Formats: sequence, structure tokens, C-alpha cells
Amino acid sequence: MKRRNLVHVTIITLVMLYLFLPLLATFLYSIATDWYRSVLPEGYTLDWYSQLYSDPRLWEAVGRTMTICVVTILASVVTMIPSIFIVTVYLPKWEKLFQALVTMPYAIPPVVLAVGLIKIYSDGPIVLSGTIWIVIGGYFVTILPYMYQGIRNSLRTVDAVNLVDAAELLGASKMQAFWRVIFPNILPGIIVSTLLSFSILFGEFVLANLLIGGHFEVIQVYLVRRMEENGHMSSAIVVSYFILILILSWIILKMGRREKEGRS
Repeated sequence: MKRRNLVHVTIITLVMLYLFLPLLATFLYSIATDWYRSVLPEGYTLDWYSQLYSDPRLWEAVGRTMTICVVTILASVVTMIPSIFIVTVYLPKWEKLFQALVTMPYAIPPVVLAVGLIKIYSDGPIVLSGTIWIVIGGYFVTILPYMYQGIRNSLRTVDAVNLVDAAELLGASKMQAFWRVIFPNILPGIIVSTLLSFSILFGEFVLANLLIGGHFEVIQVYLVRRMEENGHMSSAIVVSYFILILILSWIILKMGRREKEGRS
């Protein structure tokens, strides 16, 4: 038994080293002055991070990205929550068709989606090519599967059909049953889906680059352009982005754990 545990610990340690050594090397290079002639950097500096964070273009790009992500997620939440609730509780026969439609973006590559949107909205009665609205529409489609799975799983866990029936038997209307009974119980699932969708949109590059590019520079386009300057700046950007995604992932895991504990 002890020998088996030792093997497991050894394997896990090797895997962790394999995963984190490149990140450690990237971090060292991001704070190095020169690293050409020795195993370790010859000097250390935070100038690359200072240049990155003092650039006003960075914070302008962050603001644009936050605006697009928040608008997209709000539109998705307002649309998906009542749609999933109605289909799950009152129209269960349509659930498979609804699920197939909202999970279809899994099979659509971002390049194909971007080219299709440009083709449709570049001319005709509605011209949206080159505007943020076409990006919001593309982002809305991209996060449909993630919003659906999180909200649908929450509804299935709390047994929404029986809860609604019980609330209506006690005199509540359909709207009251949803807002006072169902919504508070599925709120943790909604938050997890929202955070997951935000992390996906924050790191999405293909749609933003193809649809608006430099017309409305978002954080993904800005970071790619700065990464072309030099290796130290690229490493600082990679480390900063990894820390941001790590924080978002930690929040998602904490929320998911709290939801699981609440169900228990």
C-alpha cells in the first residue's frame, strides 16, 4: 500500500514539475535583465511589468473588453434563464431540440463563425461589420453552451418541476414561483456559468481580431501586438494573463464548491 502511494506521489510530482517549470521559466524571463550566458538570469528587474501596466492603452483595452463581456453576459443571462426555465418546466418535449440548438456553437470554429458574420453583415439592410455589435453577437453565440449547461444542471439538481408545482399549490403564481423559489436556488449555478463565460470571452482572440481588429482594440488584440515587441514583454504578458485566469478559475471552483455544499 505504501509503495503504491509512493508511486502515485512520484507521478503527480513529475506531472506538476512538467506543468509548472515552463511557467517558472517564463516568469524568470519576465523579470530578467539579461539571460543569455548562464543558467539563471544575470539580473532582475520589474521594468517590463512597469512598462506594461503604465501603458494607458492597456487599461483602455481592458475597459473595452469589460464592456463587451458585461453586455454579452447580461444579454445571455436575461435571455437564457427564462428560456431554459420555460422549456424545462413547461415544454419538456422541446428540451432535446433546444439543447441541440444551444450546444451547436461547440462544433463551429471561431474562424468559420467570424467569416459567416462578416459575410452576412458586411452589406445589406443591416450593416454591422466592423462594429462592436457584431462582436457582441458572436460572443453571445459562443457562450450559449456554457450558460445552458450551468443553468440546466442547477434546475435539474433542485428539481424545478416539483418545486414549481409545490409553490403553485400554495397559491403562488408562475412568476412568483420562479422569482421566490427557483431563482434563489439556481443563483450559484448562474454565477458559476457567468464567471466561466467571462473567462472564456476575456481570452477569446479570433473573433475580436477578425471582426473589429484595431478599430476597437480589446485586450486580446492589444496583448498580441505587445508580444511582438520583445521576449521579456511577451513573458510579462503571459504571466499576467495566467494570474488573471488563475484567479477567475479559483473563484469558479469556490462557487462550485459552495453550491455543492449547499445542495448537500
